[in-house]
Amino acid sequence: MATEKKSADDSYDLVVIGAGPGGYTAAIRAAQLGMRVACVELDKQLGGTCLRIGCIPSKALLESSELVHQAQHDFAAHGIQAKVSFDLAAMQKRKDGTVDGLTKGIEGLFKKNGITRVLGRGQMLARGEDGTHRVAIAGSDRVLHTTSVLLATGSKVAPLRGVEVDGDRVGTSTEALSWPEVPKHLVVIGAGAIGLELGSVWLRLGAKVTVLEYADRVLPGMDREISKEAKKLFEKQGLEFVLGARVTGAKAAGKGARVEIDGRDPIDADRVLLAVGRVPCTDGLGLDAIELALDDRGRVPIDEHFATSVEGVFAIGDLVQGPMLAHKAEEEGVAAVEYLVNGWCHVDYQAIPNVVYTAPEIASVGRTEEELIAADVPFRAGKFHFLANGRARALGQAKGFVKVLAHRDTDRVLGVHIIGPRAGDLVAEAAVAIAFGASAEDIGRASHAHPTLAEVLKEAALAVHGRAISG
Repeated sequence: MATEKKSADDSYDLVVIGAGPGGYTAAIRAAQLGMRVACVELDKQLGGTCLRIGCIPSKALLESSELVHQAQHDFAAHGIQAKVSFDLAAMQKRKDGTVDGLTKGIEGLFKKNGITRVLGRGQMLARGEDGTHRVAIAGSDRVLHTTSVLLATGSKVAPLRGVEVDGDRVGTSTEALSWPEVPKHLVVIGAGAIGLELGSVWLRLGAKVTVLEYADRVLPGMDREISKEAKKLFEKQGLEFVLGARVTGAKAAGKGARVEIDGRDPIDADRVLLAVGRVPCTDGLGLDAIELALDDRGRVPIDEHFATSVEGVFAIGDLVQGPMLAHKAEEEGVAAVEYLVNGWCHVDYQAIPNVVYTAPEIASVGRTEEELIAADVPFRAGKFHFLANGRARALGQAKGFVKVLAHRDTDRVLGVHIIGPRAGDLVAEAAVAIAFGASAEDIGRASHAHPTLAEVLKEAALAVHGRAISG
């Protein structure tokens, strides 16, 4: 590195490394609390993986492809006659425009809050002689000096032994968001949220999609009853599943790709999507320079205040333990900086929802039935189907159900699991209920507008005690 360049302009109360949902949210909250903040981000666009090549672009394509599917298969039931075609390039352009607008919005928030945006890779150096932390900007002689550092560099695609990602025929979610044509046959490795969402996009646009999963079910982390229902509904849509499949290799072959599976015949396809999860991204952070060791899963160990073993260095989001969710990172970012300023913070991890944006959507918050059984927690379950809901029937989206799990003795809501229309929106009420320690009776007695999908949650809560009105 060149001779260090230091000035008062590069001295901060907090330097955030990473401008994804956790990092940019933390930077904004810190600035609101009066801190002088710099945020270091390698990419020219702010927003991290989630905004640039993850959550937002995938949802844009999911929405576009779902509209195509509805026009082709559902409009006739509404008395609408339509001859439908689609322009994939226009879909991609809309997706990119959505991303561009949101990244510019974050730039505006940084300016509004007086946050210094630093372009480049942030790298930790040993403490300076004055005791402050030093963050170098790789490839330059610029060094930021700060009292505190927040590591928020997110995650990257998890590799799988034997799978040769070439960015073309064998790719990750990044490439699958920008393919220029619809593959005739797509093989998805992994039946988690990413694999099912992107598999659904290309299925709706005309691809044959085969999903390979090592576990014995789709969505392995979800409530098993929800997982079973999801597989049934996805198979009716045309997704093909091979469960218990251990992929031993995948690579480009001719104009397509070949996937090798232990104990099974290989599968030839036009494209392969590797979607077996994500791992923390600590590349080039310089953690060795500050003697910060990772755990056996490559995560940054933290305490209840998001502090690492190095004084003044904190970490959040996909870098640390817990589900890799953008909104989890946001909550942690706010909590971490509030601890820095006020000496107190809290994140209720039982009240953090998880959503899969397929059709129907799948959402959950709290504990699953399997977790409660394993922990020997006594509970009651209430379930109500969308088929008995007026709004769902009017929408023509009446598949799925809501399942409420409540403590047998206290009636406190322990978990809510939804598969059905707009589940990602409905789960917010359940998250608030869990956060405030509500009972199933509290939800059941609260008035819900009629006709709305939210009535299904109310009925499921009433069903915990056998009191469902409409079914």
